[in-house]
Amino acid sequence: MPRSASTSPVEVASTTPSLESATTPPSASRRRFLTGSAAAVGAAAAVGFPSIAVAQTTTLRFQSTWPNQDIFHEFAADYVRIVNEMSGGRLRLNLLPAGAVVGALQMQDAVISGALDGGHGVAAYWYGKHKAFSLFGTPPPFGWDAHQFLAWFWNDEGLALYNELLADMELPLVGYLSGPMPTQALGWFKEPISSADDLRGLKYRTVGLAADLMNEFGAAVTIMGGGDIVPAMDRGLLDGAEFNNPSSDRLLGFPDVSKTWMLRSYHQDCESFEIILNKQKHDEMPEEFQAILQYAAKAASSEMYWKAMDRYPRDLNAMREEQGVQTYITPDSVLEAQLAAWDTVIERESNNSEFFKRVVDSQKAYCERVVGWHLEGNTPKGPAYRHFYGKEPTDTSTIL
Repeated sequence: MPRSASTSPVEVASTTPSLESATTPPSASRRRFLTGSAAAVGAAAAVGFPSIAVAQTTTLRFQSTWPNQDIFHEFAADYVRIVNEMSGGRLRLNLLPAGAVVGALQMQDAVISGALDGGHGVAAYWYGKHKAFSLFGTPPPFGWDAHQFLAWFWNDEGLALYNELLADMELPLVGYLSGPMPTQALGWFKEPISSADDLRGLKYRTVGLAADLMNEFGAAVTIMGGGDIVPAMDRGLLDGAEFNNPSSDRLLGFPDVSKTWMLRSYHQDCESFEIILNKQKHDEMPEEFQAILQYAAKAASSEMYWKAMDRYPRDLNAMREEQGVQTYITPDSVLEAQLAAWDTVIERESNNSEFFKRVVDSQKAYCERVVGWHLEGNTPKGPAYRHFYGKEPTDTSTIL
C-alpha cells in the first residue's frame, strides 16, 4: 500500500486548527486535504474488498515418464520451472516422476482420464495405439537432425498433422514437441556388433518404429520403460538394449551390466520429447496460460540442448575412464542395412495407413528441401576438428 494511504481516516478528516493550518495558504491546504481524502478512500476500499487483489492459482498434476534422478526428469523439471516462472506463480505445475501415479507407458491414458493433468515423455511410447505416433517421436532417418525435425513440427505441417492424429483417434489431448535429442547409440551388448547378422535372435529393447526396424534383422524386441531395462539385462531377459544418452544410461546403471556400448545408429537417428495436456483442463484455462504452456515448450528446447551438450560428453568420458566402458563405432555395413530395413518398414506401414503415408510424405518433402540446403551450404565439421585438435573424433572409440 502507498505510504500516503497509511494515514488513518480520523487523522485526515480532523478539522482542529493548528499552527500549520493558520500559516499555510488556502490553496495548499485544500490540495493536502483532497490528497489525504483520496488516500483515505483508497485505504477503506482495500479493507472493504480484499478479494479483488487476490490472484487465483491454477495447479496441474504433471508426471514425467522418467525416473526421479534421470537427466530426462531434470529436463521435465526445467519445463515446469519455466512455466511456473513465466506465469508469476499463477499457473503452477507440480512435477512427479514415473510411477508416482502410473508407469511410464500408461502416462497418456492417465492424462486422458484426468488422473493426471499433463505429462512429459516421448510420442513413440504411444506407438501401440497408432504407429504414426512414432513419426512424431523417433522419425525415419531422412537426413535431418532433431532441430530440423522440430522445425518441421512447429513451422511446417507437423503440428497440424499431429493434431489431426489426436482428433482422428478421439484422444482429448493437447500436445507439443520439445527438446531436440542427438542420435542415439545402437546400444549396450555383451560383445561388439560387427555385422547385421550379429543382431539375429538377440533379445533387444527399443521403442516405436525402431522395434519394427530391429525385427527386420531378426531381433526379438521388447518394449519397456527406462527404469526396467537394466534389471532385465541383469537377469538375462535382454541380450542388448538402448535407452538414449550417456547421462541417462550411466545413471540407470548400464555400465554395471555391460561394458560394450555401440555408438551411432539409424534406428533412432533423431528424437524429441512430447508434452501432453488434458484437453478439457487446457481449454478451460485462460488463453494467457495456454500460450505460456506452448512457449515454455519452445524455451525448454534450448535449455535442454545446452545442458545436454555439457553433460553428455562428461558422462561418456566418466564411463570410459572410471567404469571401464569400451565404446565402438557401429560399422557402416550395419548402418546401410538399417537404411534398407527402413525402406521396408516405411513401405509396409504406408500401405497399411493413408495417414502414416501422408506424414512420411510431408517429412520427406521437407527434408529434401531443408537437408539438401543444409548439406550444400554448411562446411563439414570433421576436417576442422582434425585441424585444431590433431586427432580423429573417434580416437576414443574402436572402429570395427
